[in-house]
Amino acid sequence: MKRWLLMTIVLALLLSGCSGIHDGHYHSVEVNKAQSDQAGSPDISVENFDQLCQALIDLVKEGVKSQVISFAQYDQNELEQDMRSAIWQVRTYDPITAYAVENITFEMGTSNGKSAVAVEISYIHERSEIKKIQKAENFVDVRKLIQAALNNSQAGVVLLWENYKQTDFVQLVEDYALEFPQLVMETPQVAAAVYPKIGEQRIIELKFTYKNSRENLRQMQSQVSSVFSSAELYVISKGPTMEKAALLYSFLMERYDYKIETSITPAYSLLQYGVGDNKTFAYVYAAMCEQSDLQCQVITGTRRGEPWFWNLIYVGGVYYHVDLLRCNQLGGFRAWTDADMDGYVWDYSAYPESVLPEPENPETEPVEPIQNETGN
Repeated sequence: MKRWLLMTIVLALLLSGCSGIHDGHYHSVEVNKAQSDQAGSPDISVENFDQLCQALIDLVKEGVKSQVISFAQYDQNELEQDMRSAIWQVRTYDPITAYAVENITFEMGTSNGKSAVAVEISYIHERSEIKKIQKAENFVDVRKLIQAALNNSQAGVVLLWENYKQTDFVQLVEDYALEFPQLVMETPQVAAAVYPKIGEQRIIELKFTYKNSRENLRQMQSQVSSVFSSAELYVISKGPTMEKAALLYSFLMERYDYKIETSITPAYSLLQYGVGDNKTFAYVYAAMCEQSDLQCQVITGTRRGEPWFWNLIYVGGVYYHVDLLRCNQLGGFRAWTDADMDGYVWDYSAYPESVLPEPENPETEPVEPIQNETGN
């Protein structure tokens, strides 16, 4: 009884002095933004179920915590059931509500002979977080926004994807970090959540966890970027493509007497401390080549039964294998065709064929393929 009396007083206070609600006319659902952190505008009136659902969605978008809704020309016998149905519907199908809301409760009452409901909304994610949600129409937009967050070493990103499709976000992050070692210093652990579970439009919440602080990662990125710029300048005015590929090899491999180990900050550890594994060498070399307008990709396979990564460069219309660590053991830059890759296994259908052309090509003449594994 006390709770209902308090409810009646609250309704009377909110509805008094607001002639627009008492005149029986429909008012569009507009949230008073000045009050949206706590209470919404008293000037909300709905006439049917669809308007009720939209009213709840609009309240959530503005982070409103309490709101009185009046019901003009609404069947009072159906009101309580429609409130429950509307709450279920917006929490089940509306992306922002599914993402942000912890609970929605209501109490029913009347004012001046009309039905009215006091709505209370509790949040998992507050208004400031809701306002930071970024919109993406398609997968290309989603990928760009995630990549931008990774480039800035952010703790995560929240996206409203207009045309959702199931995606392996962990793999997407890992692939980008590998492809752009000069931008992503550490591949974060990724926690992904999707709201709601059904529907074409969904909220994607990605949380990134790093072992290094954001400040340290940004400093690392600056240092690595400087090295990449130096590598680009090192070959910018040089001649044939193969010569540039060889010079980039020298630039990278002559920096240190390398220690072959795996690091959680691959490019930074390799370029600043001389610590890296065959995977890091391959991806850093590929990124340097691409930055210098040389076509280069990374091959994943095995060498002598062990997991191994090496490169495939495109020179003068021909693809060549380049294994930086093998070259280093042999004392200098080498490029090989498929026929010279004894001891290597890879998915031949996934990469271009590496075969020398029949006519001689001046740009390929400096290349002298290794015919055996001596010195490996």
